[in-house]
Amino acid sequence: MGKFNSIAYRITGLMFLMIALTVFVLIYMANVQMTNLFQQYLTMQHIEMSPMHSKGMMMGPHENNFLASVHTSLVWVGLGILVIGLGASYILARSITVPLRDLSEAAEKIEQGKFGHQVPIETRDEVGQLAAVFNRMSDTLARNTKLRKQLLANVAHELKTPLAIIQGNLEGMLDDVIEPGKEQLQSLFEEAVRLNRLIKDLRELSLAEVRQLTLEKCPADINQLLNRAVLMVKPFADEKNIHISCRLDLKLPEVCVDHDRMGQIFNNLLINAIRYSPAQSKVLVASGLAAEKGKNWLVVHVIDNGPGIAEEDIPYIFEHFYRSEKSRDRKKGGSGLGLAIVKQLVEIHDGIVKVKSIPGQGSEFMVYLPTQC
Repeated sequence: MGKFNSIAYRITGLMFLMIALTVFVLIYMANVQMTNLFQQYLTMQHIEMSPMHSKGMMMGPHENNFLASVHTSLVWVGLGILVIGLGASYILARSITVPLRDLSEAAEKIEQGKFGHQVPIETRDEVGQLAAVFNRMSDTLARNTKLRKQLLANVAHELKTPLAIIQGNLEGMLDDVIEPGKEQLQSLFEEAVRLNRLIKDLRELSLAEVRQLTLEKCPADINQLLNRAVLMVKPFADEKNIHISCRLDLKLPEVCVDHDRMGQIFNNLLINAIRYSPAQSKVLVASGLAAEKGKNWLVVHVIDNGPGIAEEDIPYIFEHFYRSEKSRDRKKGGSGLGLAIVKQLVEIHDGIVKVKSIPGQGSEFMVYLPTQC
């Protein structure tokens, strides 16, 4: 019973009913008109040949046979049209319902957790557009599922390392294997600080992603915030003998931002640039105005002379824990959350963050902030 409730059968039945009704009306009208017109024709012929006996004119067997053959031909033509109409209706219905059935089966697979399943796009109509949207959704679900699993694995790894160090040292102290001196306690303290910083970053990142991070926006001079961020990271740059220079536009308008969060953005970008730049290199910080996508933006540039980022890594550089240099030590290279936090903090300020990089020459990070508060 459910089979005949299919939309294909309903479309086919509706189309066939319309065609059948049209054919029956046409055949009926043609038969009636044919008989009347043929009788009129015979009457006119008889009047011309015998005007005195025109009233008693009747059709003979030849005329009746002719009309019967015409009526039969019309019936067969009507039946042929009905058969063709039925086939055309079914083909039309299937052209609509088969893609919908494929979408339904693909949706069931996604419901079962088989993300990434694609459906073929055979048309450019509304059904084809729906299939294209479904394929994009399926890709997004698959990518998000992969990133979520990777995030959980990375979080477990990042938490495991400092906890293992702390546990090992404490067990050694309890077993009198390790002398509980100041150096050991300092090491444990550093691991605890690292663990606390990681948990804090994860919390801020999760709040920013769901747009629940509270912002205290007020007018600010971006150049002033940049100068403050440069002063904060200067000792770190001096350790590597890296020179930080500024090229700031002094005529920038004030923008409404959260001072602390914006300082965190600039600090993360500068630390990232210094960390991956070679010794005795330069980092440039610049500010200015730009027009893009029909809007005016205040743009901050952080440019370094580091090894650059491979083209295949650029789309993922702002993901959680993503690192283009997989072999680099976590302590030396950070936890991999800095750029992810930058992206989320910029976006909750209604801004955009971009990156351009040439392997072997360096990278340029650009933060776009709306000029209107």
